[in-house]
Amino acid sequence: MKAFIDDHRSSYGVEPICKVLPIASSTYYVHVARQRDPAKESKRTQRDTVLCQHIKRVWEDNFNVYGARKVWRQLQREAVTVARWRVRTTFSDSSTACPSDHVNRNFYADHPNTLWVADFTYVSTWQGFVYVAFIIDVFARRIVGWKVSASAKADFVLDALEQAVYERQPARHSRLIHHSDRGKQYVSICYTGRLMEAGIEPSVGSMGDSYDNALAETINGLYKTEVIYRKGPWRNLQAVELATLKWVDWFNHRRLLSSIGHVPPAELEAAYYQQFNESAMSV
Repeated sequence: MKAFIDDHRSSYGVEPICKVLPIASSTYYVHVARQRDPAKESKRTQRDTVLCQHIKRVWEDNFNVYGARKVWRQLQREAVTVARWRVRTTFSDSSTACPSDHVNRNFYADHPNTLWVADFTYVSTWQGFVYVAFIIDVFARRIVGWKVSASAKADFVLDALEQAVYERQPARHSRLIHHSDRGKQYVSICYTGRLMEAGIEPSVGSMGDSYDNALAETINGLYKTEVIYRKGPWRNLQAVELATLKWVDWFNHRRLLSSIGHVPPAELEAAYYQQFNESAMSV
């Protein structure tokens, strides 16, 4: 009704229109005054206006994928400190005999660089399929290595491993397990050899286990849903690589993961190291 009056007041006048419509002219004039001066709006309306701006910002800053709950969680994080949680996972299998299964579906890590999981997926482009490999640290589900390639040969997943080793610099004296399915890329001599050289213990899913790599597949699923399906079709490898770079940075540093207490992976790791350092100093 207010919009109707705005559109026709110059032709008929406000009072005559209000006599026909079930609205008091004083109500309309209050509406006009608030349009001219937002400070005259009710406190609730003023607050809603500000919140709507923040909601829009959070949604746009996070790849437009957050629903109401995650937007609310992010807004809460900007006002208060969120509690920290630990992570647990489950996995699955394939079939080849090489490294043993050192995880036995006990997918839990109480600190970083204890358990990594690896997997790769494919993306259709106008120039053919490209392949995307990820290595994830189970503790905070942080992506520690990734690679986009036109080939699914062993050297492609090896590049993702090299990135993870370079970035994390795992200590040789601490036991770090690298778990994957029984795909030929991961049980190849060059891949398992590089793991051993870096002091990382290889592990593959057990035979007949339908949950051998569930966490890595979950990350692949998020990647496909939040980037590949939403941003496609894809022209070429370079377009996929750039989009993956942006998504991995967002995923590690800003994406809220409900499974780790609605915080980003990097924040959970930082909280762990801060607590570890404080404990060490107090000894």
